[in-house]
Amino acid sequence: MKSGPFDQYPTGLGFSYFYGFLAGETSQYNPRLYENTNPIEPPRKPEEGYHLTEDMADQAIKFIRANRALTPDRPFFIYFAPGGAHGPHHVHKEWADKYKGKFDMGWEKLRNITFEKQKAMGWIPNSTKLTPIDPTMVKWKEIPEEQRAFQLRLMEVYAGYLEHTDTQDGKVVEELERQGLFNNTLIIYVLGDNGASAEGIHGTIDELLAENALPSAYQQQMEVLNRDFGGLDALGSQHVDKMYHSSWAWALDTPFKSTKLVAAHFGGMRTPMVMSWPKVIKHDPTPRSQFHHVCDIAPTIYEAVGVQFPTRVEGAKQMPLDGVSMVYTWNNVSVKERKSAQYFEVMGSRGVYKDGWFASVFGPRIPWAEANETRMREWNPDTDVWELYDLTRDFSQAEDLAKEMPDQVAKMKQIFLMEATANKVLPIGAGLYTIYYHPEEGPHSPLTEWKLYEGLTRIAESNAPGFHSGQNSLATIDVEISANASGVLYCVGGTAGGFSVYMDNGYLYAEYMSTLLYRYIAKSTTPLQPGTRKIQVRLIFETTKGLGPPADLTLFVDGQQVGWVKARRANGIWVRGRKASRVQSDERLRAAGEGDLMLALKRHGVFATWPAIELMPSTSFRWTLCQNPAEP
Repeated sequence: MKSGPFDQYPTGLGFSYFYGFLAGETSQYNPRLYENTNPIEPPRKPEEGYHLTEDMADQAIKFIRANRALTPDRPFFIYFAPGGAHGPHHVHKEWADKYKGKFDMGWEKLRNITFEKQKAMGWIPNSTKLTPIDPTMVKWKEIPEEQRAFQLRLMEVYAGYLEHTDTQDGKVVEELERQGLFNNTLIIYVLGDNGASAEGIHGTIDELLAENALPSAYQQQMEVLNRDFGGLDALGSQHVDKMYHSSWAWALDTPFKSTKLVAAHFGGMRTPMVMSWPKVIKHDPTPRSQFHHVCDIAPTIYEAVGVQFPTRVEGAKQMPLDGVSMVYTWNNVSVKERKSAQYFEVMGSRGVYKDGWFASVFGPRIPWAEANETRMREWNPDTDVWELYDLTRDFSQAEDLAKEMPDQVAKMKQIFLMEATANKVLPIGAGLYTIYYHPEEGPHSPLTEWKLYEGLTRIAESNAPGFHSGQNSLATIDVEISANASGVLYCVGGTAGGFSVYMDNGYLYAEYMSTLLYRYIAKSTTPLQPGTRKIQVRLIFETTKGLGPPADLTLFVDGQQVGWVKARRANGIWVRGRKASRVQSDERLRAAGEGDLMLALKRHGVFATWPAIELMPSTSFRWTLCQNPAEP
């Protein structure tokens, strides 16, 4: 949207140019792209071979070339942050096929193999202990034989996606070499943003199943894959937003315990980083053991280029700079560590580092398991059990010393409290407030009524009409209907979840789609008569507690009820967390598989490959959010 404000866009935060995506989890085939503050469409379609990571690498190369051509003496800074290999795992089939059979041994054996390679490469200390699988995790032998092909393909796609992403990173580096810039360019390469993700739970074709706390049985998922998308080959395609089994995540976090979303163990946090600057840094393959955090990257760059962090900017006093420069480690592998303390916290899981010690709390959520209502409801951060590790001799946190050293635990708890206070982390677990305890208070527009017009594009989901828990609504569409009309009245969401109202051969339909597994369709009992019609779509959620309560979806035409369905599994938080909506007038009434949308019509019933609110020509649309929508 062009209404702003734009102060939190990259160009409002100091970047002179931006090309990429703003929301998390964007599609690699149909991304919601921005150039500076302007929403744009991808330059090619997925059928033409488009992939976002490749596009971003190409754009970075163009930026380097333009800088050399027009301002060759000007230094440049590039923050290259592709979606890969974050979810959804999207990569063309030929990349995934390279890894067929590579993971047939299962996750425990893969972890053992990885562990031995890490030691042989000198990447981890020889004294490191390989931590065992958590008792709540699923072992490979527990996966039925008929389900293993599914689990293996999920991992093969991820591996291909990871290699594909690394290849695009390499293209940018190769351009620096071609331009003669590599030796005098500081490159900081961070492989990932956290530990491997367990949000796929049991392996999924739609990662929002876990985020919306929706159950997902293997049989359900295979039925959808086989019926609508042609089977396992659809994994990695634009049609599904797959995520590997949580136990694959555990294997990928070797040798540590836990996974992403756990701040108590380094399996959820520790990730490799490489720094290169041949003109300044001597080549040295020995890993640095000094403890550092991502917040130390900015101070490192400031020191490297000789920039003094300002205390004021345009008269505004600045918050103190977090982090410690890592420059001192570049040419001295054994130099004494300069970072004293570092806190971690994510949705109640937390930890603190201090001079070689690490104290932590697992927290209320078990990322690799279905939501435990009792555990979440009864959680009290004041009674959490703390763990304690001596990292100077226990690299993988294999030995909890909390019971043996209660005084050290008490000391570390006080350090965490001071760090959390200084960094505005309190109250502990605040990240759970809207995600779990009060989803009805999640990000949403303060509006209770929208009047949407032709030409509006890319309405962010948090600003658009909502279709998830606690947002009862009544949509009113005034439209001229022709005989046997077919086309979309409006559509919000994407392939993996959304809400659509459309017509097919004169019949009126509304579909509520809580991910690919839960689809509910209301249909008018008879075709609509030609002429001017007032169509109303009412959505009322039950008042039951928890995520995703059932909802009644009712259709009205000229004040008369013509259709109804019970949506028993609603979206608790997001229809599509990465998406935006749009309002568009188009002379074509798009049908399934036609043009750049695949819409919820009778043949495939697949939602738009990107979200939109699509209006038929000469259609007016009014959407009202209200507690108890009255009968029309």
